[in-house]
Amino acid sequence: MRKLLYITANSKDEKDSSSKTVGRRLVNAIMKSQADITLEEIDLYKDHIPQLKGCYFGSRSAIVSKEAREKLSRHEQEEVSVIEALCDQFVSADIYVLAAPMWSLSFPAPVKEYIDCVIQTGKSIEFVDNKPHGLLDDKYRMFIYVQSSGASLPMLLRPVMNKGLNYVKEIMKFIGIECFEELLVDNTGKTEAERQKAIEKATGKIDAIIAKLSSNTNYETDKQ
Repeated sequence: MRKLLYITANSKDEKDSSSKTVGRRLVNAIMKSQADITLEEIDLYKDHIPQLKGCYFGSRSAIVSKEAREKLSRHEQEEVSVIEALCDQFVSADIYVLAAPMWSLSFPAPVKEYIDCVIQTGKSIEFVDNKPHGLLDDKYRMFIYVQSSGASLPMLLRPVMNKGLNYVKEIMKFIGIECFEELLVDNTGKTEAERQKAIEKATGKIDAIIAKLSSNTNYETDKQ
């Protein structure tokens, strides 16, 4: 049974969030098109994402040992357990959808806090000769980033100005997820009519993503 992990990063209700509206439509389409798949969801504004502290780690990106953990306060031990659970949930997934708005050329702060939780030595990365290597290339995985923005960045400026999307793409590649798709909800504008137009335009791109997902999934099934 494969797992779809849907991650949202917007404090607005789904009906008022362009990224979450399109993200939900994408998730529904994936669930409808893919057999034997379960859905797990995490809301980075409602679910607790610990802020990382030095005492939670024994070394670079490595959670403290059992002995060291016993010296932490009860609250700190609980926080470590949450961090581990978030990482385990992420590693166990096959398909990822992250829906977030563009904020200040990047994404909301909880996205970075969450990513820091799921990058852990021995789970999502390892160090060989003091060099990091991603571990999530062990099976076919697809990561889809749904991003809403009030305007549309020219293609030439995206590498410079769309820092959030670029970071997420690079960090996923860093941990071994090579298949990355972007679903941009551009030009949401200032009026509800403009927003709905942007939502519908982005929704029209979902079928192409589903086709690519289905093609790669069938390929992996044939190999087994």
